[in-house]
Amino acid sequence: MLDFITEHESSWDKLKAETRPIFIYGMGDGAVKIMTAMREFKIPLAGIFASDEFVRGHSFEGYRVHKLSEIEEAVDDFVIVLAFAAGFQALVDKIQQLAKKHTLIVPDVPVTGGGLFTYPYCEEHAEEIERVYNMLADNQSRTVYANIINFKISGNIDYLTTVTTPKSEIYKEIIRPTTNEIFVDLGAYNGDTIRELLEFSRGKFHRIVAMEPDKKNFKKLQKFIGHSPAIDTYNCVAWCVDTEIPFSTKAGRQSAVGEGALMPARSVDSILDGERATIIKMDVEGAEREAIWGASRTISRFGPKLMISLYHRNEDIFELPILISRLNPKYKLYIRHQLYIPAWETNLYAVCE
Repeated sequence: MLDFITEHESSWDKLKAETRPIFIYGMGDGAVKIMTAMREFKIPLAGIFASDEFVRGHSFEGYRVHKLSEIEEAVDDFVIVLAFAAGFQALVDKIQQLAKKHTLIVPDVPVTGGGLFTYPYCEEHAEEIERVYNMLADNQSRTVYANIINFKISGNIDYLTTVTTPKSEIYKEIIRPTTNEIFVDLGAYNGDTIRELLEFSRGKFHRIVAMEPDKKNFKKLQKFIGHSPAIDTYNCVAWCVDTEIPFSTKAGRQSAVGEGALMPARSVDSILDGERATIIKMDVEGAEREAIWGASRTISRFGPKLMISLYHRNEDIFELPILISRLNPKYKLYIRHQLYIPAWETNLYAVCE
């Protein structure tokens, strides 16, 4: 079983075996998570650096933040641990060039939830991982799936760069939006996915339902949408039932269900009230499982095309495809990875054909 998983040594094992100095590149939540894991594995940290243009003589978590050029001048050979996300081509290119010059490891830490994605973790969930691999609809999906898992174990970015697919290809070959879609956007942010959809549907649609819990993002969403009578917006959390839940507002990827003020939460099935949807997108920062259950009647009855994030929690990559297949066995399941380091923007696409 799991013959497609060729990486057995984790990022943490590699770092623990290193004799060269290890420097973290980047600051923020990702760096804190990586530092915590390094302490647990007793991996020594030599220091932290940022891109030269971002260094202003400040410190982070008790470490002075250096420039890369300072470290290169002072240390002959060292290992770089990347601790931030790159989602546009110029920055990805910069990281790839850095990997040619220095040993670069990108440890996988979950956006939300606990635990680390290692080979023993894969062995623990071998049955589910193997099941998803075998149910995927095409060879490209299986290659992407294998590469993403091997990346998450090893931290080797080559696994990502060889399976990156442009968004345009995904829309044209899998989603294929028409001019009459009923689009439900969960985690609508500032309207970026609505903008993408309209680009490929020639600006036409039947109805859009957009849910965004973060108040600042919601204002941006409303500004983008304007006063279209065919678009309904909800400042609420996408959830399995209609209720109120704590939500921490941070106006970005770190906004998530957790500690914070109570926010209204709605289910897709409740909002649609028996009406159909033709496309549902879910990027809800770790609450995808609950959002899927909240749309379970719509998914089972109407089989809308689905676009679902698979990268927020360790278990998402196998748990969510299995759940979708359980709710509607007619779906063909595809996995694609869009331009991003680490393995963010790895998504499930489900289509009833």
